[in-house]
Amino acid sequence: MSAAQMSAALTPTPTRRPPAITLASVINRFESDFLAQYQDRLLPSQRHALGAMKHCRNSLSAQMLAQCTGCGEQRLVPHSCGHRSCPHCQHFESQRWIERQTQALLPGAYFLITFTLPQELRGLALTHQQVVYAALMQCAWETLAQFSRNHRQLKGEAGAVGVLHTHSRRLEFHPHVHMAMPASAFDAKHGLLRSLRKTKSGGHYLFSHKALAAVFRGKLLTALNAQGLTVPVCLPERWVVDCKSVGNGRKALVHLGRYLYRGVIQERDIVRCTDEQVTFRYRDSGTGKYETRTLSGAAFIWLVLQHVLPKGFRRSRNFGLLHPNCRHRRRLDLLRLKLMRPQAPSGATGQSASGSAPTQGLGQRPKLQCRCCGAEMVIVQRRIPPEAPIHGAYAWLKPAINAAAKASGQTRGAQTN
Repeated sequence: MSAAQMSAALTPTPTRRPPAITLASVINRFESDFLAQYQDRLLPSQRHALGAMKHCRNSLSAQMLAQCTGCGEQRLVPHSCGHRSCPHCQHFESQRWIERQTQALLPGAYFLITFTLPQELRGLALTHQQVVYAALMQCAWETLAQFSRNHRQLKGEAGAVGVLHTHSRRLEFHPHVHMAMPASAFDAKHGLLRSLRKTKSGGHYLFSHKALAAVFRGKLLTALNAQGLTVPVCLPERWVVDCKSVGNGRKALVHLGRYLYRGVIQERDIVRCTDEQVTFRYRDSGTGKYETRTLSGAAFIWLVLQHVLPKGFRRSRNFGLLHPNCRHRRRLDLLRLKLMRPQAPSGATGQSASGSAPTQGLGQRPKLQCRCCGAEMVIVQRRIPPEAPIHGAYAWLKPAINAAAKASGQTRGAQTN
């Protein structure tokens, strides 16, 4: 036996990872049980999301015929559903949102303030999502704007980026709003951008979380009553509001952007699916370790669908100085150019100087590349129904398309939203 043969014999064979459990496969397996138990509780937006995620990029979805501009290779690419709750879709939109928000950062320290809806009001939020979610975000911003105007150092108009989340790490219904807020305020009368000074210990302190919770409680209850909703009588006196410093705000916005689209669970976190149960993993907030949770297939689908937002509802909103139509935007742009240092060029790892994920250079959507020569592929026919004949100039490709349909599942990772 030669040395090359002996080396090949001693080299261990790499183990193949088991195929990922897709959310579409879970829906297909347990959809009948789910509808039998939860059909009366489903909202129109949740029904639409169920159908979209069920047919996203699988053998039941419409397909596109792509052709390489270099070697002429053709292959079928399944259409994506484009739903913001789908774990396959909207990746590019998420990255573009991060880019826009980081470019609008104001100089100075940033704080992440989280307003949580109490347990007693979550049933009301499930049945009146549009009203309660909108009031939750608006009252959170009004609370911060009031504190900023009355602050002895700021005394001006503030700004914030608000993102609504409805889930906990265990996927329970847990509505809360994250407000990424700069510790700065603009005085339009004197044309000044005032920033918060550091404390004697060298840190940053913005507002009292207890005072924020008290004012937020009053504003939200008043807003819900004004909408004609019946608020439960037994409500806690103390609500939960968290306020913490997050440096220059860049990492906080990158973190929020990751959960802005693509649903509440990633498919790599679905670790087991049997004939009756589904097991998924999550990171425990207390220990930082991964834990698993097992429940029936129908209950798992409901955990996912209860976080689908109403149609047209904007999960992310910009307030005050950070609103795109802010009347002081031109003056703020000039201040930003004077006060903020230019970003250092990205290193070999593609990260910025602050260590956050890269957010530049996302002007165009990623192109589909040929697996044979690496050239760009163009779409020559769209919305091809499964098992349907292809008409017109591309009818001669029917045999190749039938053969490519068997391997179409390998193209799920392509960005074709």
